[in-house]
Amino acid sequence: MSGAAVSAGIHWTAWAVFAFFFALVTVLGFVAARWKAADLDHLHEWGLGGRRFGTVITWFLLGGDMYTAYTVVAVPALVYAVGAYGFFAVPYTIIAFPIFFILMPRLWNACRRYEYLTIADFAHGRYDNHWLALAVALTGVLATMPYIALQLVGMQVVFEAMGFGAMKDGAEIALVVAFVVLALYTYTSGLRAPAMIAFVKDTMIYIFVIAAVIIIPAQLGGYGAIFEAAKQSFAAKGGTTPTGILLQPGQAMAFASLAFGSAFALFMYPHVTTGALAASSPNTIRRNAMLLPAYSVALGLIALMGYMAIAAHVQAKGTAIVPALILKSFPEWFAGFCFAAIALGALVPAAIMSIGAANLVTRNVWRPYVNGNMTAKQESNVAKVTSLAVKFGALAFVVLLPMEFAINLQLLGGIWMLQVVPTVVFGLYTRWFRANALLAGWALGMTLGTGLSWVQGWTQAVKTTYQLPLVGVMYIGVIALAANALLAALVTLIANRMGLPRGKDATMPTDYEDA
Repeated sequence: MSGAAVSAGIHWTAWAVFAFFFALVTVLGFVAARWKAADLDHLHEWGLGGRRFGTVITWFLLGGDMYTAYTVVAVPALVYAVGAYGFFAVPYTIIAFPIFFILMPRLWNACRRYEYLTIADFAHGRYDNHWLALAVALTGVLATMPYIALQLVGMQVVFEAMGFGAMKDGAEIALVVAFVVLALYTYTSGLRAPAMIAFVKDTMIYIFVIAAVIIIPAQLGGYGAIFEAAKQSFAAKGGTTPTGILLQPGQAMAFASLAFGSAFALFMYPHVTTGALAASSPNTIRRNAMLLPAYSVALGLIALMGYMAIAAHVQAKGTAIVPALILKSFPEWFAGFCFAAIALGALVPAAIMSIGAANLVTRNVWRPYVNGNMTAKQESNVAKVTSLAVKFGALAFVVLLPMEFAINLQLLGGIWMLQVVPTVVFGLYTRWFRANALLAGWALGMTLGTGLSWVQGWTQAVKTTYQLPLVGVMYIGVIALAANALLAALVTLIANRMGLPRGKDATMPTDYEDA
């Protein structure tokens, strides 16, 4: 499902090291229920850690949240396949953190003062429109499901690399066992579990990356030899798809718009807003916006492993590239350590993603439309059960359907999350836009973004760029966002001219001042 298996036999030493670290984080996951002890029958404690995470915890949590297992295996695989264009993830994370610095403290202030747990809560309070809040919530859940599935893909690649791919259903069985354990400690400990595990995961990822960028180039004759090998490989490929170690003519606009759009979409995802809203103060968020670019450095180094795999003549396909490179370059015990780091890079974000989706379903679907009189314990129980359902839904997605389904939906997910930007980002600064106008813009953006991808064909993978006359190739998410915002502005102008009544704003201008 994830590319060619990289081994015909089980690597027992690698598996033993992997099992040790997996057991360690499992214990941490259950112990986390007693960390910063509180009543986990309250949703703000289970789903947001009581909003008490300081700078260090938040740094590890958000880093573990944004830099996932699929990032570690997919970004190098993309660089391996297309070259420089695959590095778009590096500038996109660089762009993202100034946005984070500016926007998230304002959102945190409003959400803390009115006990909002999700951005859909904020949308409802700001615009007094439950349909708009529902649209924001459903978009978040829809985009998150395939994202969780792709974390499973990252884990499955690791299991295949350790030899379970050679067994009938071996990788799938290991995957099910790992995710049952994840589901249990997330149910028990809530957001505290991935926050505690993130300390171990991020430390291991950094050790793995530092070792890779020092040892592998030394084995291959240095970075000069690596880049030369990549250059020759792309030149030999030819074909209609532009590849190379430099961006090719016509790729600049697509590259820039993809980085820009991805940066804004990132902070609309439920797992990122959940991590940010769990911070103890706006200053905690600001400090993290200044410290988190360290992960961007790591991401650039991770991407370089795509070129290393070319120079090392790795024989693998797709997301199996990095595990194959690890097995070829390191002794088996350290390969097991690296595989454990990648697997933990799936567990942490998958846990936070499921919690973020559960918060949305509980607060913005279940409470307003099913049971508006839930007690705090009932609300927490609904979220816990929902987080289980989300995880096992993603697991069924990976085990029962071709991997392309999850990849294609996740590519669409970025386009979809961008359509929430006008509601949230504009709402942090102005109440000028009307709720129905934003809802109309959202509907247009969702339809246009999905439609532009559809008309180009989904035979193998969703196309995320589109050729615009006079402009060139652009990221579809940005095109749809522009249409979204223009329609929202137009409908607002018409409604203002007609003097139509507005909903009541539950927030006050002073709620945003100290941000």
